[in-house]
Amino acid sequence: MALMMCINLYTSRIILETLGVEDFGIYNVVGSVVIMLGFIKGSMTVSTRRFLNFELGTGNKQKLHEVFVTSLNTYLMLSLLIVVLGETIGLWFVHNKMIIPPERMDAALWCYHICIFTAIIEALSCPYIAAIEAHEKMKSFAYIAILDAILKLLLVFLLLLFDYDRLILYALLYAGERILIRVVYHFYCIRNFEECKYQWIYNKGLFKEMAIFAGWNVWGNLSYVCYTQGLNLLLNVFFGPVVNAARGVAAQVEGTVGNLADNFRTAFTPQITKTYASGQLKEMHQLVYRGSRLIFCLLLVLCLPISVEAPVILNIWLKEVPDGSVLFVRLLLAVVLIQKIISPLATSVSSTGRIKKYEMLVNGLMFAILPTSYFILLLGGPAWSVFAVYFVFVFFAYLLAIHIALPMIDMSIKEYLKMVVKPCLMVLLLSSILPLFMKILGSHGLLYSLLTIFVTIIGVIVACYYAGTTNDEKQLLKTYILTKVRKL
Repeated sequence: MALMMCINLYTSRIILETLGVEDFGIYNVVGSVVIMLGFIKGSMTVSTRRFLNFELGTGNKQKLHEVFVTSLNTYLMLSLLIVVLGETIGLWFVHNKMIIPPERMDAALWCYHICIFTAIIEALSCPYIAAIEAHEKMKSFAYIAILDAILKLLLVFLLLLFDYDRLILYALLYAGERILIRVVYHFYCIRNFEECKYQWIYNKGLFKEMAIFAGWNVWGNLSYVCYTQGLNLLLNVFFGPVVNAARGVAAQVEGTVGNLADNFRTAFTPQITKTYASGQLKEMHQLVYRGSRLIFCLLLVLCLPISVEAPVILNIWLKEVPDGSVLFVRLLLAVVLIQKIISPLATSVSSTGRIKKYEMLVNGLMFAILPTSYFILLLGGPAWSVFAVYFVFVFFAYLLAIHIALPMIDMSIKEYLKMVVKPCLMVLLLSSILPLFMKILGSHGLLYSLLTIFVTIIGVIVACYYAGTTNDEKQLLKTYILTKVRKL
């Protein structure tokens, strides 16, 4: 994860420098259209992951194979839908609604068509990724992810070698990289997991069950693409591609930090579903408590120092920092802190299979981010206001998620507040003391900023250890460290 984060941040810097602010903004907003058209993909991903984990928990190998094949067949149909929507509604939107300089329209259209093809390749990779996660082959998952990051780095250097339209070339190279990773996932899974060997199966009952489960997730995923990619399109319509570039920079930081939490979540998601499937509710509750706290602590180690010294970090990272990037980064990091702490609760609800109420209410609230932001921009609100709206809605969505999810999994709200909310608030409060003190001193300069970052990280780690872990977890951590020290 650490290696991937460094590579992704470096490649983002070179891509922005190579494409320029305007083309970087165009690529981000064109990609947003394609992502919005493929919103059903995320719903099927959640459905596939849940059903694979559940059948592994029950030990039914035949049903496991049927789940994988049904999922892959569904993704093939979904790919056709992405093409139809992309070459009709999506193409109309690019031509008629997006703000793109006339001289870059041809390049933007080429980029758009290539992005549709890339979206199909990524969709067809999802069942294989879900299989690796369900079997908890985290080492293999990590190696493929590192290969992915290295290929993206190679892609950047290839971009510098050829004298061709950089926007189109980047889209082509990225599509080629996704094909290679898709091939790696395919061959790894068919060699290691028996259920991934394809043969035609049509189980109408299973297809219906997975479709109903995915159907409720469609609402949640539609909500997600609206308050992420939809906001990007709004910024394009009101402010143009330069603001999209600033949002793109902030999204890169948010995505890199968020992926760290997502990869960590991958480790305990199968266990939450399997413990529920086997009736071990107490063990599942402990996984939710521990996962929520550790995700928060892991994110805070990155989010707090980045937020405190965002101007310095962005100037070191990028040669040209788009206007507005600093404030966008700070707001999106605040959002990701709350958003990711919800994920263990969402996983536990998904494990039950009874997701209708949760999806309708929690993601219904999140869906309101887009129209609220549109209304504020119509009234003359600044570009950053959409992310302030985003933060407020995510906060209230978390409160609503607690209210809905806990009764569904027989979890006490008093216990959740004690085991998750109280420790996380204490960690945040204690972690903020040192950076606040450093800022009050008011010194300037690169060395002082680097010292502030270092002090903030140490402060967060200490606060996480003393306020963010239980006594049992402290003992486990001490034992683990002492074992490693003895080996050295």
